[in-house]
Amino acid sequence: MNRWSFALVLLVAPALVMAGGAPPNSDSVLTEVAEGRQIYEQYCAACHGWQGEGTADWNKPDEKGEMPPPPHDETGHTWRHSDAMLFRMIVEGWRHPFNKTDRLTMPAFKDSLTDQEIQLVIEYLKTLWTEDQRRYQRSESQDINQAEGPS
Repeated sequence: MNRWSFALVLLVAPALVMAGGAPPNSDSVLTEVAEGRQIYEQYCAACHGWQGEGTADWNKPDEKGEMPPPPHDETGHTWRHSDAMLFRMIVEGWRHPFNKTDRLTMPAFKDSLTDQEIQLVIEYLKTLWTEDQRRYQRSESQDINQAEGPS
């Protein structure tokens, strides 16, 4: 993480927790973001980039007819998905619907990561987005939760 990204994490992480209704504890937020970043670097960065930048020409099919890994930063579309959808994609893997192959282009991590580790990665990804994107994503996540109702 470059120095600007880290500075952004220090500024944004407490706001994310307060917006989510959790009691503000900047030490625990920074720890969670750092843990999420570490997990991201171990399992995700090789494909999605060390700064969440994705691959070149991520929005065009490659020579196999598959969509390359998209960016998870503000230039991509990850922020348009609810927490539940992001969680499901990480657990089950992902095959872009327009791929010409049937294989999962993003592997399933259900046997590699715990639910808590997946949630930490999602919280880290949120630090890569703009405030407007985080607000939109929070709304998407709330809409999903309200539609599902109490468990």
